[in-house]
Amino acid sequence: MNSESYVNRMKICLIKGNQKGFSLAESLVALAILGLSGAALIGGLMTLSKTTPLADEQSTAQNLAENQMEYVCVQDYDFINDPPQYELISDIPEGYSITNTANRLDLEGDGTDDDDGIQRIVVVVTHHGETVNTLETNRIRR
Repeated sequence: MNSESYVNRMKICLIKGNQKGFSLAESLVALAILGLSGAALIGGLMTLSKTTPLADEQSTAQNLAENQMEYVCVQDYDFINDPPQYELISDIPEGYSITNTANRLDLEGDGTDDDDGIQRIVVVVTHHGETVNTLETNRIRR
């Protein structure tokens, strides 16, 4: 076989696409695409693992604030103390704390020494010392 016929046979093989495998370049490109896809998937899973506890913390704080506000509203209206005092709920999860503040609103403009029948209630829920949720409402004496 002369060199000219060998070159012609090689041209025919390349033109016909008579390949039986992948080249090194194709393999490296496929490996790079697979690596980038894996890195993106791992990054997404890491983000998800960080946001789930935050959502759980906010949900717990919201439930605690609502439960405390409901508990204040079912207690007897405190028209004696200034500022009014209301009890806290029990069964507060570890790491959480609740404060409720009640203030008389002076609708008649004569000071807060006498109760005008409306109070501003503020419930604050903290988790490990950081405020997570604040809930406010007005309470009317009935």
